[in-house]
Amino acid sequence: MIAGLIWSVALAAIGILGLVLAGKKRSIGWAIGLSAQVLWITYALVTAQYGFILSALAYGFVYAKNFIAWRKEERVTSE
Repeated sequence: MIAGLIWSVALAAIGILGLVLAGKKRSIGWAIGLSAQVLWITYALVTAQYGFILSALAYGFVYAKNFIAWRKEERVTSE
């Protein structure tokens, strides 16, 4: 029980770090956030909490979509 709590808090902290860095327009933030979703899927499979898979896929999609939009915007403003 404690191990599950530690893992879920650690995964949440990684996701929050990704959000903070992405909010500061650091591309590593998007990579951390997207990578965290792979960890959440692993967590969901190991703990048989399959609902996390859906949320991880949704978050991953949003991270990827926003990163692509951010990169497009960055290219336009730098030209």
